[in-house]
Amino acid sequence: MSVIVNCQSVSKTYGAGELQVYAVQSLDLTVNKGEFLSLSGPSGSGKTTLLNLIGGLDQSTSGTINVAGQHIDQLNKSQLAEMRLKQIGFVFQAYNLIPVLSAYENVEFIMQLQGVAATERRQRAEAMLAEVGLAGLGERRPAQMSGGQQQRVAVARAIVSRPAIVLADEPTANLDSHTADELLALMQRLNETHRTTFIVATHDPKVIAFTRRRIRMRDGRIELDETEE
Repeated sequence: MSVIVNCQSVSKTYGAGELQVYAVQSLDLTVNKGEFLSLSGPSGSGKTTLLNLIGGLDQSTSGTINVAGQHIDQLNKSQLAEMRLKQIGFVFQAYNLIPVLSAYENVEFIMQLQGVAATERRQRAEAMLAEVGLAGLGERRPAQMSGGQQQRVAVARAIVSRPAIVLADEPTANLDSHTADELLALMQRLNETHRTTFIVATHDPKVIAFTRRRIRMRDGRIELDETEE
């Protein structure tokens, strides 16, 4: 299997001297293409920080991070933005949809930044909205959709640009149990169909149980890494 994420001796600190705090400490992690894994642990364990480091949203204090063949700790801001645009899809707890855009337009947005032609953008957006169960709802704006529907749009937006990896931070936190189950089933189907790698930071025991590889963090370190046979 090909490696999609490789973290070697990665640390992230805040402050200095006696006030220095480790969010992530000397962490090693290898993720293979097509894995579906969860990062769990108590608040302050470092899981969201690790997600942000892998996604290039934050910069490590020390160590190396390789994502899709690129050493992201060596990239400048414009190179990082380009890498995120082409290689990484993000799903946030707060959806982060653009309120003045329709579902179609939200899903098309990343492809537009990538320079994909308008006709292809619309075709791919329509197909992806259908795949996430939102066929016929493309003209609705976020305010006209339920929380579960908005999260499905967010997942469609993350997937439609065909990234190598999707990073999801507490994707079920604002969803009821039934909608969370549907979202997990959707993510699993996309993982199996497209071999998209999913890394999900979560407190939700249901999400943890659902994932095939489960990493539990504490005090910025990995204390458990288990894979379901």
